[in-house]
Amino acid sequence: MKRIESIKNPQIKQWKKLHTKKERDKTGTFIIEGFHLVEEALKCDVVIRDLIVSESIDLPTSWNVTNVSLTIVTEEIMKDISDTETSQGVAAICEQYTTQVNLSTVQKLLLLDAVQDPGNLGTIIRTADAAGIDAVIVGEGSVDLYNSKVIRSTQGAIFHIPIIKENLSHSIKKIKQYGMKVFGTSLKNAIDYKQAQVAESFALIVGNEGNGVHPELLNMTDQNLFIPIYGKSESLNVAVAAGILLYHLR
Repeated sequence: MKRIESIKNPQIKQWKKLHTKKERDKTGTFIIEGFHLVEEALKCDVVIRDLIVSESIDLPTSWNVTNVSLTIVTEEIMKDISDTETSQGVAAICEQYTTQVNLSTVQKLLLLDAVQDPGNLGTIIRTADAAGIDAVIVGEGSVDLYNSKVIRSTQGAIFHIPIIKENLSHSIKKIKQYGMKVFGTSLKNAIDYKQAQVAESFALIVGNEGNGVHPELLNMTDQNLFIPIYGKSESLNVAVAAGILLYHLR
């Protein structure tokens, strides 16, 4: 256990930089904050390089931190490295990890095409976890998976469900080789989602907040679906749409 009391300490400056994608990519690490996220990381065997605790905080006795590097900091430092308005006094530096998924063994997949809002991406991952989806494939153009707001929005689901970063065209080609039915989401050349024949195994693609799923990907699907709009709104939030469709298809 070590203690840091100076806000100018080089270690503190480096931890603060993890709120930028550049530093996360450079170091292969990311920062999480709050009791719930840290507890989930500990339970899911995520590699934690540093557990950072404010001097006024007592860690839960149920946490196994025997093999974790523990750093005690002042409340001023904790506020300085925190990305939230009100820090809970607990944070951790975790190693980024690569998930391997055998697509021949999964039955339910969610593919994300250029989802750019951090809150949306995190909520979609949380919803996929709740719906029992086997894995999420995040395509090019999506917001960084380790963005702090993404992680907070997952509420720990990021540690529960396999997440792959991959070109979606390649993913769809591989998925189809295993006989998995691929559904896209579109307002054109699509059917009402309630008319879709639910398959034992499926992949669902949801897309960018403004442009939807790329036409090239829609041309690769077996069926494209839409959710009817009964009011005056032009569209549904992508995270809400993903939730409706996942629960229907499963």
